[in-house]
Amino acid sequence: MRAFSCPVCRHLVTFDSTVCLHSQTTLGFDWQSRDIVELDAGQGCANRDLITCNGVAETDGLCRSCALTRTRPADDDTAGLALMAAAEAAKRRLIFELLELGLPVDGYRTQEGGLAFDLLSSAVEPVTTGHADGVITLDLAEADPAHREKMRTQMDEPYRTLLGHMRHEVAHYYQPILMPEGSPGEARTRALMGDEREDYSAAMDRYYAEGAPADWQQRFVSAYATMHPWEDWAETMAHYLHIRDVLQTAVAYGVSVAGPQVLAADAAPLYAYPAATPDDVRAMLDTWLPLTYALNAINRSLGEDDLYPFVLAPDVIDKLVLIDELVRGAATPPPAPGRLKRLRGRRGGRKA
Repeated sequence: MRAFSCPVCRHLVTFDSTVCLHSQTTLGFDWQSRDIVELDAGQGCANRDLITCNGVAETDGLCRSCALTRTRPADDDTAGLALMAAAEAAKRRLIFELLELGLPVDGYRTQEGGLAFDLLSSAVEPVTTGHADGVITLDLAEADPAHREKMRTQMDEPYRTLLGHMRHEVAHYYQPILMPEGSPGEARTRALMGDEREDYSAAMDRYYAEGAPADWQQRFVSAYATMHPWEDWAETMAHYLHIRDVLQTAVAYGVSVAGPQVLAADAAPLYAYPAATPDDVRAMLDTWLPLTYALNAINRSLGEDDLYPFVLAPDVIDKLVLIDELVRGAATPPPAPGRLKRLRGRRGGRKA
């Protein structure tokens, strides 16, 4: 995530800000420029009051992120709408990163099989989080911290977040886009992750009956990635998105690590200067790992578990390199530079 400032007084604001606390300027996030702008009346997303979305309206009164939501809780479902607000906040961050990476974000409103989100409450009906034909379904119970922690413990997962779920499911959406049938990327992915044509139901039954292999950390980023090549792709690409986002944030806020003040014989670097890191995924990982060492040490000092509870084996790094190359191959140029101070000429419409 990049850092943002108020377009009027230049004080620091956040990606989710709706008002500058210093100048009281009404703020919105413009998806065209991907910047915080001063918002005129009627230009905000139709979901601004409903779920505190700060996006600028584009399609039927909705911002670019909210327009991707196909199904949501009813207006009288107070509990569901509260959970939806958290889910939409995570989705906005996901969409921002996808656009920053230059990946195509074509919604279901504009093309068949385009990206869509069904945000459903399992308190109303059974819901299975997953992806199918461009539609990402999310059980809004995952927006409840107590439920999410219960599931994290039950599934023996070191990391479970709303944003993590969305990154995993959107990775399924991008797999056929980044490695189309018959492409060199498809062949390379099969060589590294296995043949995705393997029977998924049988693989799932086997995984839940037997669990992950004892040596899974030597080849996979997570235990769940061992279930099927599709899940290896999704878990690895989600991890790639974690890394790219955190490093962008570190650069935006000038975070660096000079290394621990001890004598160490480590062959790998123990310092991290993200702003000076070459635009190469292996160089990024040389920066990423020392940064996580420091973040984990800080978390332990607060009595918390490791912020980054993962080990990246050489085979996992090879998979990350592959995904990085495929993402870069599909990337489109970023928007023209320049910050907008005020939006004019747009008016909000009715809520979808």
